[in-house]
Amino acid sequence: MTDKTTPEKYPFPPFNEQLQPFPGLAAQMDPPPDHGETSYQGRGRLSGRKALITGGDSGIGRAVAIAYAREGADVAISYLPEEESDAQEVIKLIEAEGRTAVAIPGDIRTESFCDTLVERAVSELGGLDILVNNAGRQQYCTSIRNLSTADFDATFKTNVYAMFWITRAALNHLSRGASIINTSSVQAFNPGAIVLDYAQTKAAIVAFTKSLAKQLAEEGIRVNTVAPGPYWTPLQISGGQPQEVIESLGSDTPMGRPGQPVEIAPLYVTLASDESSYCSGQVWCSDGGTGTV
Repeated sequence: MTDKTTPEKYPFPPFNEQLQPFPGLAAQMDPPPDHGETSYQGRGRLSGRKALITGGDSGIGRAVAIAYAREGADVAISYLPEEESDAQEVIKLIEAEGRTAVAIPGDIRTESFCDTLVERAVSELGGLDILVNNAGRQQYCTSIRNLSTADFDATFKTNVYAMFWITRAALNHLSRGASIINTSSVQAFNPGAIVLDYAQTKAAIVAFTKSLAKQLAEEGIRVNTVAPGPYWTPLQISGGQPQEVIESLGSDTPMGRPGQPVEIAPLYVTLASDESSYCSGQVWCSDGGTGTV
């Protein structure tokens, strides 16, 4: 039985009204997300590994970057130039663990940058063992009649094309024992009415993961995906959801709240580690008890 007199570890809705321009900053969220800055404890599960994480400045990507560094990995993160202040906080946290930290700003909607991103990560890390395709774009739209081709294209370029370009480039450097982890969403399986384009991309990520896992099995490279439910990240408050949803985010889950990024980072650690050596082509869900996948 839960002792209701004990303070909850993570915040519950309602949340204060807040809206940021895309792509949003974690530092300006209220309450601030918990990425594991003070709580994540590593056990050396990724010692000596070298990882590239897209969207590593905030949200789930930031939590994964912190966790990987504390598990012994060197980490490169990509992010949009507008997210520089968040990114520099992550770089300091990685370096505080005595690990190499590489910051690579740019727009992954451009194929040439995706190629450059991988080459810079490999050069500055001295190799590559783990690729986390995490960066995402979500902008809600209540009707397909109002969904512009430009917005549709931007969502697919960010969530699907970039994953393809970056993975293709990374395969020139990944060898047996490497791990690719993609970030999908519960929206791939139970799509909401106002995220039509986003949900399509997240379903595409699942199919990409399962197909690529079969391609790369003989090479000893594993490919898996994580499907988050509602998480307290800048993706939500910078156009990902309308304000009334933000204020009650996660209230419709059995746990009654959104997840904090630190709560999902261990899935990415486990999938990247040798402990999951027989796991490939899988979708691991974390949705507060809804059981979507």
